[in-house]
Amino acid sequence: MKLWGGRFKTEEDSFMDKFNSSFNIDQRLWEQDIKGSIAHVSMLSKCHILSSDETEKIIKALEQIHSEILDGTLLLEGEFEDIHSFLEYQVTQKAGAVGKKMHTARSRNDQVALDMKLYVKLSGQEVIKSLEKLISAIEKKSSESSFPMPGYTHLQRAQIVTFKYHLMAYYEMLTRDMKRIENALSIMDTCPLGSCALAGTTYPIDREFTAAMLEFEAVQKNTMDSVSDRDYIIEMISAFSIIMMHLSRLSEEFIIFSTKEFDFIALSDAYSTGSSIMPQKKNPDSLELVRGKTGRLYGNLMGILTTMKALPLTYNKDMQEDKQYYFESLDTVIDCITIIEGVVSTLTVKSENMEKATKGGFLNATELADYLVKQGIAFRDAHSIVGQVVKHCEAKAMEIDQLSIEELKAFSPHIKEDVYSYIEPSSILKQGTKPDML
Repeated sequence: MKLWGGRFKTEEDSFMDKFNSSFNIDQRLWEQDIKGSIAHVSMLSKCHILSSDETEKIIKALEQIHSEILDGTLLLEGEFEDIHSFLEYQVTQKAGAVGKKMHTARSRNDQVALDMKLYVKLSGQEVIKSLEKLISAIEKKSSESSFPMPGYTHLQRAQIVTFKYHLMAYYEMLTRDMKRIENALSIMDTCPLGSCALAGTTYPIDREFTAAMLEFEAVQKNTMDSVSDRDYIIEMISAFSIIMMHLSRLSEEFIIFSTKEFDFIALSDAYSTGSSIMPQKKNPDSLELVRGKTGRLYGNLMGILTTMKALPLTYNKDMQEDKQYYFESLDTVIDCITIIEGVVSTLTVKSENMEKATKGGFLNATELADYLVKQGIAFRDAHSIVGQVVKHCEAKAMEIDQLSIEELKAFSPHIKEDVYSYIEPSSILKQGTKPDML
């Protein structure tokens, strides 16, 4: 069934028919299309464009179709151009000729814009719920992991932190990710229904009625913008891409930390795989797949941006591609959040190895410089003095806190016996603002 064709003299080429069809992709919008159609028909009745009897028949048919799709008696299949033609065909089969009136004062342009907005609003909340579960898993693992470990810059040992504090950095990132999605959902919360093809309609419709019925904050005022707006899809895929960037960074660190060279953590067997030839291997494939799939979302973001970058107002068929970009990005980000939640929840933390690593690499050098500053030395001079101490320690294969007080005083007379209470790894986390890390 097609929703057009009256002005055409010849049949559409069979390959063009398949090429033009989006039914295999946009059938995912069936529930939103039914919901939007019920609201639209209800509005037509309110405005006396359809009779109450006609409205009742159409809505009854739509509700019956909804139930049949849910229970599997009606399958989303057949030679249809899109989900809209599929559902209109089903309505006319159940309600008769009156079903053809369902599309009065509506275009597929505002119809698909509405369906996508409804779907994005719903799926955005699903992503937020997934993030909440991951954040909760990070909080729980963090609460069990106040173990000293090296903090890194340039992947070089820098200062002492705790594994709890390290994990909680991702708590901050993911919290921002939730806010980013919430903000995007707030911005897009305007209803396009009633825009028709691009210039509204001559029918006396009530757009505020449908906007309220569909739980939108307001009507999208400019009808040309309304049918051609895909900003919300771009913004959501962008937000998903940032989430994936954060998950990929966490994955990279866990991959490194789980190597024998670091041996800070061990992944659960449930989130690891083996080698077909090397029996000893335990590979972090869950994390590598998350890291790899991040590129797919970046590609989708570039894809939708490129699709939209030169389109004149208003609707163009290019926009049919938006759904595949969004659906794939949505599925991927939810899958990856779920995987990372499982990895974090089942992670084994090797606290002894972490603490051992804090005893190498001069992680207390900055604290020694701070100690000298407290004795009245300018920080830049203190920095130079400690640099000389480090050079001396490297030559002797010793750590700073292993030097005797006489050796330390040789670099500055301002160093006193109490210096060890500042630079011993076990005491560093108790000073200044550092207790927040515990």
